Amino acid sequence: MDDVLFSDLPAFEPGTVWLTGAGPGDPGLLTLLAVKALREADHVVYDALVDEGCLRLARPGAVLEYAGKRGGKPSPKQRDISLRLVELARAGKRVLRLKGGDPFVFGRGGEEALMLVNHGIAFRIVPGVTAGIGGLSYAGIPVTHRAITHVVTFLTGHDSSGLVPDRIDWPSIAKGSPVIVMYMAMKHIGEITRHLIEAGRSPQEPVAFVCNASTPKQTVLESTLGTAVADCEAAKLEPPAIVVVGEVVRLRDGLDWLGALGGKQLVSDPMGTESLRDPA
Repeated sequence: MDDVLFSDLPAFEPGTVWLTGAGPGDPGLLTLLAVKALREADHVVYDALVDEGCLRLARPGAVLEYAGKRGGKPSPKQRDISLRLVELARAGKRVLRLKGGDPFVFGRGGEEALMLVNHGIAFRIVPGVTAGIGGLSYAGIPVTHRAITHVVTFLTGHDSSGLVPDRIDWPSIAKGSPVIVMYMAMKHIGEITRHLIEAGRSPQEPVAFVCNASTPKQTVLESTLGTAVADCEAAKLEPPAIVVVGEVVRLRDGLDWLGALGGKQLVSDPMGTESLRDPA
């Protein structure tokens, strides 16, 4: 069966690096190229958000090397990780750099790839399902719906210094993007919600926190901009989490397919608008 699945896929050559997205957690969301890479890699350098179920697909004998970054905890420096990829490739290894979500969506894949370019190392980018889309889908929250919004903004809740990025134009985002999806935002959620409310968003606007998205540990908290901080503290939520702001959160009452598998009764018209149920 593997021969059929992988026969037309590119070869994983020794001395090269595949920068690969592992998706938000569920191994079922790995791409075929990601599975091929796991089954052929000599050395897998993986980050903190890669689920153990994905790593179990690595070929027997492959070296699994942790290189994860977690806020507030001792972590390897990005330059050291990038140079490690160069070192392994120069040793003739098939090197799989496995990253949660997608390598190019707040995943530092571009930094690592440019380091490989600087050292003359051949590489391939293997996209993955980013948590801001796939993780929210597992929570029953669509990032777009044509009766509600045609615009979505993805942003990070902190920069390389660990602070809320000062280059984010909060007033423009608040006014121009009905749906805002935030990565790595829980630590500064109080400051972020304040920025959005001050820029004109309603304190009653729905917010959802999806922790450990698409894994057996997934939890979802529905809140509002005005109560998000208190609700997070009361629920004792911890990252990793994806945060989404916008009316699309209300659609979860009708689209929480995982909840339905557990017996939850879904609502066909979750926002009380017939146009949502059968738009022309």
